[in-house]
Amino acid sequence: MSIIGSLLGYALTVFVLLLIARLVLDWAGVVANGPRWVARARALTHVVTEPVIAPVRRVLRPVRAGGLSIDLAFTAVFVAVLILRSIAFSL
Repeated sequence: MSIIGSLLGYALTVFVLLLIARLVLDWAGVVANGPRWVARARALTHVVTEPVIAPVRRVLRPVRAGGLSIDLAFTAVFVAVLILRSIAFSL
């Protein structure tokens, strides 16, 4: 395992954790208005992850099912990052 592959793998791991945090904080925002730090943490996760998700969202529009909207861009980015992470750690 090379040092570059390891560093890239760890960076992608941090990005996966930020995506998971974004997912949880978005759902927490839907359920109820929480403390102020939740809104700040949610904004931070959006600032970090949105530059990666936004271009994918232009190609993969959210799927609507009645009042529910499923963001396929988030799912595609999440899966792609997991695949890239496993490739980086195998280098």
